Amino acid sequence: MAPPELYPDIQPFATGEVVLDPPHVMVWEQSGRTDGVPVLFLHGGPGAGANASNRRFFDPAYYRIIIYDQRGAGHSRPLGTLKDNTTSHLVADIEVLREHLGIESWLVFGGSWGATLALAYAQAYPERCLALILRGIFLCRPCEVDWFIRGMGTFFPEHWRAFAEHLPAEERSDLLSSYYRRLCDPDPAVHMPAAHAWSRWEGACSTFKSNPAVLADFGRDDVVLGLARIEAHYFVNEIFLRPGALIDSIAHMRHIPGFIVQGRYDMVCPIRTAQDLARTWPEAELTVVSEAGHSSLEPGIRQALVTITNRLRDRSLGGEQR
Repeated sequence: MAPPELYPDIQPFATGEVVLDPPHVMVWEQSGRTDGVPVLFLHGGPGAGANASNRRFFDPAYYRIIIYDQRGAGHSRPLGTLKDNTTSHLVADIEVLREHLGIESWLVFGGSWGATLALAYAQAYPERCLALILRGIFLCRPCEVDWFIRGMGTFFPEHWRAFAEHLPAEERSDLLSSYYRRLCDPDPAVHMPAAHAWSRWEGACSTFKSNPAVLADFGRDDVVLGLARIEAHYFVNEIFLRPGALIDSIAHMRHIPGFIVQGRYDMVCPIRTAQDLARTWPEAELTVVSEAGHSSLEPGIRQALVTITNRLRDRSLGGEQR
């Protein structure tokens, strides 16, 4: 049997907005089956925003697919806003959206930062989670942030030089703080070039083989500001959680069915973090995809993710809600 591929592109059957605490407005959409099993897609970054391809990991004849843009990201407004933008705010926003849509519980699917946020949400509201599907695990520990800022340069030295040398020589001793200062500058002539440099760095390291389509997506003006500014904001502030909080709180959610998909050669979120999570949460199923990097659209990654959503479909996960 051939491995599963992404489902065909579909259009939403509903879209809307939720007014949060000022100045934030959250934009959401639903696609697939109106009375299907709800699945929430949490995008990466933080700040990257969602896109149409995110709908394609789920059988639209079975799932009610909910996708939204987190604070400051994508179509949510205002783009790149850092005010009241913390992990606890994002977790609370998920509950606001769940209640707004009248959903009792849902499957939660997140990659990279989306996996981080999924863990934080599941630990706060375990009773709302039917299962977790996590890809490219990131816990924002100091070693992981240092790897993102400097360590990836071991494998991508030419891209790291471009990232570092965007800054004047006198600002290169602390790349994260220097970038954060520029990204927060109100002048677009300062923050936009820094945002593009940051985003190019991440995009260049995100796939096992160079992928022009991924690089182009990381270069869009409507992506780079939210991605770079909000990522730096969360990195500088250690995702607004105490060190080790996500690992230390696994006990609150160990009963939730869990699936972890990790690229063997993920340079953005190295496999060590996924292994650490799997050892702490042995009930979760870990799938390591050979010849794959970080992106959810890597062939082996997307096949593994669709396989899992199909398996849960075939088990009639949450079928009593239909």
